[in-house]
Parts: sequence; structure tokens; C-alpha cells
Amino acid sequence: MNLKRVVVTGLGAVTPIGNTVPSLWDSVVNGRSGAGPITLFDCTKFKTKFACEVKDFDPEQFIDPKLARKMDRFSHFAVASAGEAIKDSGLIIDDSNAERIGSIFGVGIGGLGSMEEEYAYYTIHKDTEDPRFGPFYILRMISDMSVGHISIIYGLKGPNYVTTSACASSSHALIDAMNTIRLGKADVMVAGGAEAAVTVSGIGGFGSMRAISSRNDDPQGASRPFSKSRDGFVLGEGGAALVLEEYEHAKARGAHIYAELAGEGCCADAHHITAPNYEGAVRVMRLALEDAGLKPEDVDYINVHGTSTSLGDISEVKAIKDVFGESAYKLNISSTKSMTGHLLGAAGAVEAVLSVLAIENGIVPPTINHAEGDDDEQIDYNLNFTFNKAQKRDVRVALSNTFGFGGHNATVIFKKI
Repeated sequence: MNLKRVVVTGLGAVTPIGNTVPSLWDSVVNGRSGAGPITLFDCTKFKTKFACEVKDFDPEQFIDPKLARKMDRFSHFAVASAGEAIKDSGLIIDDSNAERIGSIFGVGIGGLGSMEEEYAYYTIHKDTEDPRFGPFYILRMISDMSVGHISIIYGLKGPNYVTTSACASSSHALIDAMNTIRLGKADVMVAGGAEAAVTVSGIGGFGSMRAISSRNDDPQGASRPFSKSRDGFVLGEGGAALVLEEYEHAKARGAHIYAELAGEGCCADAHHITAPNYEGAVRVMRLALEDAGLKPEDVDYINVHGTSTSLGDISEVKAIKDVFGESAYKLNISSTKSMTGHLLGAAGAVEAVLSVLAIENGIVPPTINHAEGDDDEQIDYNLNFTFNKAQKRDVRVALSNTFGFGGHNATVIFKKI
């Protein structure tokens, strides 16, 4: 089967370190952390009192105020990032092409804040005669509303749905969108992810699992992938979108092409609901390389899952060494979660944007917060983790990994055109 080529022609992002792609990239190149004290709710009773929140974000810049009030925060992020990506692509959407343009977004949890708000209201009023929930409760909470709003607001009439696979959600959205174009079922897809889980139950739940850092005395230094003193990930929020387009379609309209989305891999660990399994990480990277028609030595940069958890970082490094062999020592590796925090279902989309920008700009983002003498004996520090400072490099091929609770693995590969 002759599959169509897929390229990236637009980028959008709302993140804890920048509410646009240019501001995100500036923060990443300069190694800025988005972590700080939680402001979205009273966290005084929680062990962890910080997160990577999106700052100075006004959804009414992108959405009619009346509609914005009927949407959860994660949908605000989805609509805003999609809008920036569409504008960046220069794509004009009208009746002549709307049916050939769709959108797929990844959302791991959805409207957690709306669920908390509505249930709190019900609890307060449950002994009254009519303790009703709000009429927009379900429509704010369910994950597919993010991409539903994108379709309605921007007029996209092609394939439209959400993927949910925990932290791999938006990578799976990119993969589904890619294959939709490859198979000729659409010319353009707006793909990405959104999440807004910095809430009472988000911090409370992940805290009870002992999955998140409690380094309250140093929030900005708390996400420290591959460092011995790491104590869990830092919860983040936000959204990101990529306009994916069939290559000939993009060329015909004179679009700026950032990179080609050249390969993908998906598999399951069949191992454990939370503990990583390095064998699954090995298989998914090999599947992606095979799909892209590339060899391990062709890859220049890996944007790793790298959450700053004890077991996860070790497992991923072991898998990289297994897949890439001696060429692993010629790679740049970095975890941008050290700056953005972990955006859960939106992580893959944000990291895809950063992988594409690494190709576009010839700069590899850093892994910040590694200190001298903070080495884990189970991690091979002869590998280039791009610690603390961005590095200039001609990035021809960038690979991005995402691994989700439940044993979901997804890898995407971008390459220079």
C-alpha cells in the first residue's frame, strides 16, 4: 500500500512556561521551570503544595465569554492551542475543504475541576428539596468536548474524536491523525492534547500514590529527571496542537513545512498498571523506527518520557541503550518535563511540538536541575542527557516517547524535509 506522506505545517501551545509557541520555545531554550506554589485552590492540607500551572491565561481571548463559562479549563487549552496552530499554518477553512479537515485530541482525565465543583455544590445542597447538578456539568466534564468545541469553533467537518490512554493520550492522537491522512481519509488534521488536572483531587490522588514530588522548599528544582535525588513528577497542565497535512497538499498551497511526521509505534506492556516495563519501551521505539524506515543511527535527538520518577527514568535509559546500542552515545537526550512538568494526557503533544522545534531551530532543549554529585548508579551518565543547558545541533531526526499508566506505549518520529 502506498501511504501518503504527512508533514507538520502549524504549531500551537498553552503551557506553564509559555502561552504561545514562541514564548514556550524561549523558556525551553533558556531552561526556565514553570513550577511554583499552587494558586488554583487552597492546598494547605496537602503534602505537595506546588505544580506547573498555566499563568496569565484568558480563555476569552479565544472563545466567546458566554461559551467559555460553559467549558472546563482543559477545553479552553485545547481550543486556544488549536487556534494558534491553525493560524500558524496559514490554512483557510471554508465550505470547499472543511469535510477534508478533522481533529483528534488526546485527553487523559478531562474535566476534573468541573466534576469537583459540581459535586461540591450537590453536597452542600443535598438535603434541600431540589439538589440538582448544573445543566452543563456533563458537557464540561467529558473529554470529547475539547475536540467537539474545536470542530464547531473552527469549522472542521472531518474525523473528530478524543483518544484516552493516560500519559500517552496525545501521542496516540497524533498517530491516529497521521494514519487518517496516510490512508487518504483527510487532507489535514489538527491533532494534539489538553489537560487541566491541577485540582484538589488531582494533587490529592497523585499525592496518595506517592507519584509526585513533595519538594516544597524548591518547586522549580523539583522536576529533576535522571538525578539520584528525584522524588516524583511535578503535575502540570496545558495543551498543544499540531497541524498535520498531506505532503502534496501542503506543497500545493505553499505552506511552511516544519518537519515530516515519519513514523509511529504503539504497543502495550501487559505488565502492571503503573510500574514501567523496559521491554515495552524497547518494542515501541523499534516499531516506530521500522515504520519510518530508519535505523537507530539515523536518530539525533530523543525527547524522552523522563518524568523524574525513580523506576521510570531507569527503565527508559535501559531501553534506549538496548535499541540504539553504540549509537546511543552519539544522541542528545532530554526531558522537557524538567521545565513544563508532566502534562499527563497533553504531554505527548507538547513534547512533539518541542521535538519539531528542535529540528526547525537546530537546538536541543535541556534537561534542567541536574547537580554535580547527584548521579544514580543505575543510570549511564556517559549518555548525553543535555543537562542544564540547551545545545546547538543539526537535528535531522527526532524521536519522542510517551508511556502511560496501564502500560500504554507510544512513540512518534519527526524528520527534517
